[in-house]
Amino acid sequence: MKTSESSGTPPVEAQLSLPAPAKLNLFLHVTGRLPDGYHTLQTLFQFIDVCDTLHFNARDDGQLHLQSELVGVAAKDNLVLRAALLLQQASNCGLGADIRLDKRLPMGGGIGGGSSDAATTLVGLNHLWQTGLSLEQLATLGLSLGADVPVFVLGRAAWAEGVGELLTPVELEEPWYLLAVPDCQVSTAQIFSDERLTRDTQPITLAAFHDRGGRNDCLPVAEACYPEIRNTLILLNNYCEAKMTGTGSCVFGAFPNEREADKVRARLPATLQTFVARGCNVSPLHQMLFKAA
Repeated sequence: MKTSESSGTPPVEAQLSLPAPAKLNLFLHVTGRLPDGYHTLQTLFQFIDVCDTLHFNARDDGQLHLQSELVGVAAKDNLVLRAALLLQQASNCGLGADIRLDKRLPMGGGIGGGSSDAATTLVGLNHLWQTGLSLEQLATLGLSLGADVPVFVLGRAAWAEGVGELLTPVELEEPWYLLAVPDCQVSTAQIFSDERLTRDTQPITLAAFHDRGGRNDCLPVAEACYPEIRNTLILLNNYCEAKMTGTGSCVFGAFPNEREADKVRARLPATLQTFVARGCNVSPLHQMLFKAA
């Protein structure tokens, strides 16, 4: 995927604050299983404008400090720190950073929060440190952190194949979405290792998806493991065609405008966490960082 921003070089900065947006899988077909345990799939990624925020301050001593912790996530497993260290090593950069994560996106929600945080770290520190890597190089680095990281790095709505890393940019309608967050955190590894997961869906084309739609192959397993997802789908289906994104847990529906989405949100139980967000073909990260490019 080529991007016009790859050659853009913003001015040197000592600090930077950037969004890490959520994504939706508009469908998700699991087409096979590889010998290494990874799954091949087809999906359609679109961003939404609800985001975590990362704050970076450059250090000249090479130290990497994460000033905010995620409950239940050890430092060695934190994708933000892993991304920063990966970039530092790949670029032979002697600089470091103080990093603060303002977490808004729910964990275990299937909206790519951790992958997006990692991608924003790669893209943000690449500019803060002036390491000069292209977006394509950063996406390749990011793939070692997670299959969803490249789409966040490259910043375009995309048709995805392979394990999710073979990306073709697409132009989609940009509706408003109502996103509901069931009271559960889904383990992606659990869903993909479940023997009930179908792994033989026949590949389709983008044109076929636009003509006939698609489904989420992970949904039956997610509903069986987490009844909260099924209950939320039933609730939202009263107002729109509700879908689950990724391996769950988040459920969403599309609306023609913000007002219609807000009307439905007002009818949902106050105990259910919800967001109203705009669909974006260009990632909010790219909209902010490259707005002057």
